[in-house]
Amino acid sequence: MNDRIAAVEAAFKAGHFEDGVALTEALLTDEPKSGAQLYRNFASLLFRRGRYEDSARWAKTGAEIYPRDSELWNVLGVSLRRLGRPQEALQALNAGIKAQPKSEALWQNKGNVLNDLKDGPGAIAVFSRLVRQAPTNPEFQRSLGRAHGHAGELDKAEMRYRLAARLRPDLVDAWLDLSALQAEAKTPEVAVATLDEAIAQNPAPRLKEAKALAIRRSNKLRQAEAYLLTVLEDLPDEAWAHHQLGAVITDWDRPRANKHLRRAVDLAPDNLDYRMGLVESLVRSRHGDEAANIDAAYVELKLARELGPLVSGPQLKVASEVLSRVADFEGLEATCDFYETGRLWAGQGRHTALLSQLSRVRAPEDRDELITQHRIYGDMVQEKIDRHPLRRPAEPRSPDGKIRLGFMSSDLRNHPVAYFALPLFEHYPRERFDLYCYSFYQGQEDQLQKRIASQVKAFRWRQDISDFDAAQMICNDQLDMLIELGGSTHMNKLNVMAWKPAPLQASWLGYPHSSGLSRIDHLIVDPYLLPPRPELMIEEPLLMPASWIAMGELAFPERPMAAEPPVVANGYVTFGTANNPYKYSREMVRHWARVTAAVPNSRFMFVRPEVGTSAFRDNISAIFESEGVSRDRLRFEAVRGAHMPFYNEMDITLDTFPQTGGTTTCESLWMGVPVVTLVGPGLFERLSLSILGNAGLSDLCAGDLDAYLQTAVKLAGDVKRLTDLRQNLRSTLKASRLGQTKTFAQDFYRMIDAAVTRSQNAKVPANEVA
Repeated sequence: MNDRIAAVEAAFKAGHFEDGVALTEALLTDEPKSGAQLYRNFASLLFRRGRYEDSARWAKTGAEIYPRDSELWNVLGVSLRRLGRPQEALQALNAGIKAQPKSEALWQNKGNVLNDLKDGPGAIAVFSRLVRQAPTNPEFQRSLGRAHGHAGELDKAEMRYRLAARLRPDLVDAWLDLSALQAEAKTPEVAVATLDEAIAQNPAPRLKEAKALAIRRSNKLRQAEAYLLTVLEDLPDEAWAHHQLGAVITDWDRPRANKHLRRAVDLAPDNLDYRMGLVESLVRSRHGDEAANIDAAYVELKLARELGPLVSGPQLKVASEVLSRVADFEGLEATCDFYETGRLWAGQGRHTALLSQLSRVRAPEDRDELITQHRIYGDMVQEKIDRHPLRRPAEPRSPDGKIRLGFMSSDLRNHPVAYFALPLFEHYPRERFDLYCYSFYQGQEDQLQKRIASQVKAFRWRQDISDFDAAQMICNDQLDMLIELGGSTHMNKLNVMAWKPAPLQASWLGYPHSSGLSRIDHLIVDPYLLPPRPELMIEEPLLMPASWIAMGELAFPERPMAAEPPVVANGYVTFGTANNPYKYSREMVRHWARVTAAVPNSRFMFVRPEVGTSAFRDNISAIFESEGVSRDRLRFEAVRGAHMPFYNEMDITLDTFPQTGGTTTCESLWMGVPVVTLVGPGLFERLSLSILGNAGLSDLCAGDLDAYLQTAVKLAGDVKRLTDLRQNLRSTLKASRLGQTKTFAQDFYRMIDAAVTRSQNAKVPANEVA
C-alpha cells in the first residue's frame, strides 16, 4: 500500500491532478481502510478544486469508516453546503461536533449554514458561544450580526457589524453588511455616510461600488453620476465603475450609457451581470437604428448564456424582454416559467416584469395565479415600507370646501398617458377641486408638461427623490384622494402608494390589472372593463358610467385618412397590427396566421420597430408558413412614432390577446380601420371591448377563437362595410362617449366627488393606514 500512496503523492506533486485522482480512487476502492488521513487529504483537495460532489462522496465514505474523525465530517458538511443541501450539511456538522465538541471550525460552519437558512435563533446560539470564546474575532462578530438580522433584531445586528468593523477596519464584508442593513432599516443616506467612514479607513473598490449603489437607491442619480466620474478619474479601467455609471445615466443619456456598459464588458468579459446590463440597455435603446440595437441585444444575450444559466430576477426580466421583442417564443418558454419566474419577480418587487405575464395567460387558473403574484408583490412592499412610517401632519388643513385631488405619473408630458388624461386637466370644476400633480420624469420639460402644469394648483416635478420622500411630499399636501396613472412603468413610483399618503387612493389608465397593493382602494373602470368575476380584481371598482377614457384632441388630431380601404385598389385584404410584441405569444400569432390563411390572397402587415430585426421576421414568418401563409404575404414596416399613416394601408386590425390593445385600438379606429378583438374575463382582456363597445362596434368582439376567426373573415368579405367604416368611423367616434371629452370629465369628477364624500362620511381618520 505504501507504494501506491507514494505513487499518488508523486502524481499530485508532478501536477498530474487527474492521474492523482484516479490513483487515489482506485486505492480507496481496493483498500477502503487506508486511513482517515488519506480520506481527509483527498476530500479536502477535491473541495479546494471546486469538485464538491466528489469531495462530499469521499468525505462521507471516510466518515462512515472513521466516524470519530471530526475533520471528515467537517469537509462533508462544507461540501454539502456548497452543493445547496443545508439540512444534510447540518447533519454532518452535528455528527462532527458529537465527535469533537470543542472544534471551533465545526461550530463556525454550523452557524454559517444556519445563517444560510435564515434561522436567526439557531445561528445566534452558535455564534454567541463562539464570541464568548473569542470576543475579538471579527468574523464571529459579523456572523452574529447576520444572525440577529435574520431574527429581526436589527439594532443588535448593527452593533455587531460595527464591532466587527472596529476590530478589523479592512474587513470589507462587515462594512458592506452594516451599510446594507442601514439602507434597509434606516435610509440610503445613512448607508452612504457609513460607507464614507469605511472608505476613509480602507478605500477598497467594493466599498466604493457599494457607495455608488447606495446613492442610486436614494434616487439621487445625478449625485451618483458625479461620484462615479470621480472614481473613473482615478481608476479609468475599473469595470464596476463603468457598469454602474452606465446604469445610472440611461434615463437621460442612453448613447453614453451604452459606451460605459460596453467598456465594462470589455474589461470583464466573463462577468454575467455586466453583460446583462449591456443587453438591457441595448434592447431599450431607441437612438440610431433601433432594430440594430435590438439585434445587438439578442447577440449579447446569447453570449451571456454561454457564461452561465440565467437565474436571478433581473437577468430573467431582461432576457424576457429581449426574447419577446424578437418573437423568440421557444426561448422565452424555456427561460421564464409563468409560475416560478412570476413569483420570483413578485417576491423581489419587480412589478414591471409582471406586465409581461399578462400575455402568457392560457387557462382560468393562470388568471388566478396573476392575482396571487400581484398580491405577493404588494405584501412584500407593504411589509418593507412599514418600517419607515410617514410623518403625518399634526393638524388638519383648513376647510375651504374643495377636494384636493392628486395625480401621480411621470408620463404627464408628450406621452399617451397625458393625451388621455388631458381632458381631466382642462375641464375640471375649479370651484370644487384643486388638482396636484406629481412627476419623477428624468428627461427635459416639454410643452405638454408645461400646459398641464399651467392648469393645476401645483405640479411637483422631482427628479432626484426617493420613494419615501415622494410619499412624504404627497402626504404633506394633505390630499383627499390620490390617483396613480402609471403603474410600474418606467420612472413611475408605484411603491409610494404603499405608504398611503392620501386617505383615499385609486389606480387608473396606466396598468391594465390590479397592482397588488391593498392600500390602493379603487381601480377606475367602466361597465365593459369590469371583470365578470370579482376575484379578478384586488381593489374595489370605481365605475365610470360609460367609458373609462376619452380620446382628446392631442392624442387624435385631424390627420389625413384614406378615402377608401386599400382592398378596393389592391383587390386583396390587408390585416395588420401596431401592437407591442410583448403582447404576442406563439398561439396568438398562429391564430393571426389562420385568419390570413382563411382569406384568399390576403396579406398581414406588422408595424413596429422590432420588425427590422432578422430574428423577428424569421420567427414570425415560420409560424405563418406553418399555417400555409407564405413569407411574401407578410409585410414588415420598422417604424417608431410614425406608424399612423400605415393604417391607411390596412383594411382590418387583428387585436392581440389575451392582453388586448388600448391606445393602438383607439388609433386604428381613428384612422377608419376596424379592430377584431377576443374578449376574456380579465380586465386586461377587455380594453378593446370597452373601446369598441363605446364606439358601437360590439359585433367585432368575439368570445372564443372560432368566433374571432369567423368575425375577421366575415368582415374581410364585406367591402361595403369596410368602406363605410373608413369614411364614417372618425365622426362616429367624435359623437360617441369616447369623443365627448367635457362629458367624460364631468362624469369623472362626479364619480370622484362621490367617492371622497363617502370616505369622509365614514369618518375614517385621515392618518389611518388600513
